[in-house]
Amino acid sequence: MSDIFREVDEDLRRDQAVDIWKKYGPIFLAVAAVIVAGTALYRVYVSYEREKAEALGGRYQAALELSRSGKNEEAAKEFAAIASEGGAGYGVLARFRAAAELQVKDKAAAAAQFDALANDASIGALLQGLARLRAATALADTLSVDELKKRLEPLLPQGSAWGPNAWELIGLAMMKAGDLEAAGKVFDEVMTDPASPPSLKQRVEVYLALVKSGSKAS
Repeated sequence: MSDIFREVDEDLRRDQAVDIWKKYGPIFLAVAAVIVAGTALYRVYVSYEREKAEALGGRYQAALELSRSGKNEEAAKEFAAIASEGGAGYGVLARFRAAAELQVKDKAAAAAQFDALANDASIGALLQGLARLRAATALADTLSVDELKKRLEPLLPQGSAWGPNAWELIGLAMMKAGDLEAAGKVFDEVMTDPASPPSLKQRVEVYLALVKSGSKAS
């Protein structure tokens, strides 16, 4: 008797499966097709992005060679072109390099490009800080100590990633203005700041020697 019940149960399950397939089969097929198509498109996209990144990498290196050869205008144009195409990777690097190349002949225009990067939240706080520092560096020769401090103010709080570099720039401005005592205090703080990298401390040691000898920054 149990065999009969089992056979009936199997028949019912089979009939239900057939009914379900008749009713929902086309939907299952459509969903499967979408998944397959989506996977294929994703693979094509990944391949495209990889090829694009490789091509941009080659162009970026070529632009660097132009810069090293002293062809700053050509390099700036190529970096600008890469920046317009490169997105978040080489695009951001190229924006920085384009501004740096421009700085050779037009510091104000370069500072404007660095300022644009500093105000671009999409590149992240660390790179925004670097852009702010670079903008101030480009204009350092034309700004008073107070004007320079105002530009660098967001970077100055203790613990800021670019704080030691910002204070270095301010200390140099103080030296140039002849305020060696204030410059010495700034450099002493940079030397004792745990966030100061070794390369920066090496430079600051030289500045402190100049301060003690009564020299001004050239």
